[in-house]
Amino acid sequence: MNVIARLRNLLRGVLARWIGRREHRNPEAVYEAAIEERLAHYAKLRAAAAGVLYMRSKLTKALELKSGELGRVRRELATAVDQDDDRVALTLIGRRDLLGQSIERVSDELRQLTKEAEAAKTNLVAFHDEIARLREEKVRMLARLANARARLRLQEVLSGLSPDADIRALEGVRDHINRLVTETQLSGELGDTELERRLGRIREAEAESAARAQLDELKRARKPALLPLVVPPAASSSAS
Repeated sequence: MNVIARLRNLLRGVLARWIGRREHRNPEAVYEAAIEERLAHYAKLRAAAAGVLYMRSKLTKALELKSGELGRVRRELATAVDQDDDRVALTLIGRRDLLGQSIERVSDELRQLTKEAEAAKTNLVAFHDEIARLREEKVRMLARLANARARLRLQEVLSGLSPDADIRALEGVRDHINRLVTETQLSGELGDTELERRLGRIREAEAESAARAQLDELKRARKPALLPLVVPPAASSSAS
């Protein structure tokens, strides 16, 4: 028996921890369950209070009728006494006493029902306030939970420990963009180098052409100038 009791306690503890973990993962469901439970109690209490109020109203009417009947019997008794009608007077006295006892009993029941009705109203107000408080607490606590989870997630992201798929996807996109930017910069640098080489060849060709022109000019300047050719005049015919 001791082993069975220990096993039962162990299973109860394991089940309690399992339920606790599920509750921690879904606190909104826990609040909703608590609110629904109080709403169910509130509905039962309201039905019971309605029954008490109905009975109080019924007893109040019965008390009014009996009180009116007692007043009528008393008037009839006074008339019978004035008329010295003892037989009728004795009958009316018996009826008066029965009505008095009945009125006393109904009055006691009415007082008790009135107390129960007041207690039921108080409990209804308390349950209503408790339900409203739980609803407000649910909104407030869930907002705090969402804030705490967001802050924890931010800390994990800042620490580089976040396992979320969207964070990993963003990191992959960032790496891809950075690689493309690097490739673009490298292509630009390579293109600029090729352009510089081509411009360098053009500059070299222009420099060589200018140097040759200067060399030709120097060669022309260093050659001696040619003397002009003088042709002697021909002899005149008269001298011959």
